Amino acid sequence: MKIIGLNASPNKTGATFALVNSILEMCAERGADVEMINAAQAVADAKTPFCVCCSTPCSQVCYKGSLLEEAYEKIANAHALIVGSPVYFGSMTAQLKAFFDKTRHIRASKKWIGIPAGALTSGASRYGGQEAAMQAIHNCLLVEGMSIFGPGSQAFDAGHLGVGAQRGADNDDYTKTRCESMAMRALAEAEKYMLTKGI
Repeated sequence: MKIIGLNASPNKTGATFALVNSILEMCAERGADVEMINAAQAVADAKTPFCVCCSTPCSQVCYKGSLLEEAYEKIANAHALIVGSPVYFGSMTAQLKAFFDKTRHIRASKKWIGIPAGALTSGASRYGGQEAAMQAIHNCLLVEGMSIFGPGSQAFDAGHLGVGAQRGADNDDYTKTRCESMAMRALAEAEKYMLTKGI
């Protein structure tokens, strides 16, 4: 079972990284193969850091042979994805938006359809737009045809959109329980996805 974490923060080791990493560590403790991808680094490695829709259909010419192409392939071969972003002006980071904008070829080839994906966000203040940013991430995941999951209200059940945390509080007890619930959902959803694919 392969679970990918996507850190969309320009800060490679900040609160968003810590949240995504804690979920990945919990999944790894339960036997999953996990890997973290830095979306900002992947986008920066492309020839242009944003999509200019240079061809239709997308020729992928701007990111062939880059970390971005590698990231897209890793997600295509994953069994679950956790996307994390800090809140920038009530939404995801520009780097994450660029990461999704450049997936026109992925969407056309249907490579990510059905892959389970969850979101988490971190804001500077307690009510700093975390759920709005999470919804923006969900919209991109839905455009790709991915299956969205969130953590439950308890250890493992249905309940919430994702993990939303306040920067600096990423290590408090409540946030830890949300991350644990998200990890449990990621594992369960990955297992179901693998069964549907006969893996």
